[in-house]
Amino acid sequence: MGNGRLSPEAEAVYRARVRGCLLGGATGDALGYPVEFDSLERIRAAHGPAGVIGLVPDGEGVVGRVSDDTQMTLFTVEGIQQAHTRERLKGIGGGWSRLVRWAYGRWLDTQLKAGPGSDVHGGLAAQSWLYARRAPGNACLSGLQQEDHVPDPGAELGPPGPVNSDSKGCGAVMRSAPFGLTRTSAGTAFGMAARCAQMTHGHPTGYYASGALAAIVTHLVSGDSLEGAVLRTLRLLARHPGHEETTTALNRALDLAAEGDPSAEKLESLGAGWIAEEALAIGVYSALATPRVTDALLLSVNHSGDSDSTGSLCGNLLGALHGDHGLPHEWLERIEGRATITVLADDFAAECVRA
Repeated sequence: MGNGRLSPEAEAVYRARVRGCLLGGATGDALGYPVEFDSLERIRAAHGPAGVIGLVPDGEGVVGRVSDDTQMTLFTVEGIQQAHTRERLKGIGGGWSRLVRWAYGRWLDTQLKAGPGSDVHGGLAAQSWLYARRAPGNACLSGLQQEDHVPDPGAELGPPGPVNSDSKGCGAVMRSAPFGLTRTSAGTAFGMAARCAQMTHGHPTGYYASGALAAIVTHLVSGDSLEGAVLRTLRLLARHPGHEETTTALNRALDLAAEGDPSAEKLESLGAGWIAEEALAIGVYSALATPRVTDALLLSVNHSGDSDSTGSLCGNLLGALHGDHGLPHEWLERIEGRATITVLADDFAAECVRA
C-alpha cells in the first residue's frame, strides 16, 4: 500500500482529506441517526417543513451520537492501519484481509459486551463509548458470528460470497470508505473493499457497491471532482461480471443530480437506502446535487429510509472532496467521539504516507 512520498503541501492536503472523510461520515451519521426509521412525513411533522436542519436529539435526548456506520468505519481504519504497519516494519504483506476481519471481531465485541475487558490494552476496543448498540445490521452481526471467513485477496469477483450470499444490505458499503484513503490505486481499493464486504454481505451488488465507494474516495483524495470520480468508477465497475445493479444506481444518481432543483422527493426516487446500491446512489446524488456541504448533508438524511447510512456516505464523499476544513464546524464540535476520530485519522494518514 502507498504510492511514494508526497511533498509537504500534498501531504497536508492528503491528511485533511482523510480527516474530512472520517469526520464527514460521522457528521452525516449523527444527523441521520435520530430519524433513521422515520418517514419523510413524520420527519417534517416533527422538525418543520424543511425537515431536520441540524443535529437533533435521538430517542434518549442526546445530540451528536453516531451509529454502527461510524463504529465499523473506525474499526476498518484500525485494521487497515495495522496491516500497513506490519508490512512496513516486518515486510509481511498480503494480510490486510485477516487484520480487517479481526478488527471487525473487536467491533462485534462492542455489540455483545458492556465495556472493555481487563484483557484489552489499547486501540479502539479500549474506548468505552464504542460499546453501544446503535441499530447494527443483522447481516453484520450474523456474518461476524459465523466461522471466521477471510476472503482470498486474489479470489474472483462476481459469484456470490460464502457468507450471507443473498444479502446486499448497506451494512458493508457504509464502512468501506477507508479503503479509498490508503494511497493505492482505485482498482486495488475497489478489490480490497469488495472482498472485505464479503465477510458479511455475499451478494455481488452488496460488495460491488462497497468497492465502488472505495474507488470513488480514492479518486477524490487524488484531487478529482466528484462527478469525475464516479465516472471513472463506472468504467472500473464495467470490467466485473454482475455489476449492473450498482452501475444503474450510480447512473441514476448522476442523471438526477444533473436535472437540478434537488429535493427529498427526487432523492426518494433512488430508493430508501436500506440496500447497498440505493444507499450509495443517495449519498452520491446528495453530494452532487447541491454545492453547499451543509445543504448536501441535510438532503442526504431527510427522507424515508436509512438516513444515518446515507448521511454517512454523503459525508465520507464530501469530506474526502473538501477536507475537514470544508465541514460545518458547529456540527463537528458536537459529534460523539470527535477527538478519537481525529486522532485515528491523523495516525492513519501518517502511517499511509510512510514509505
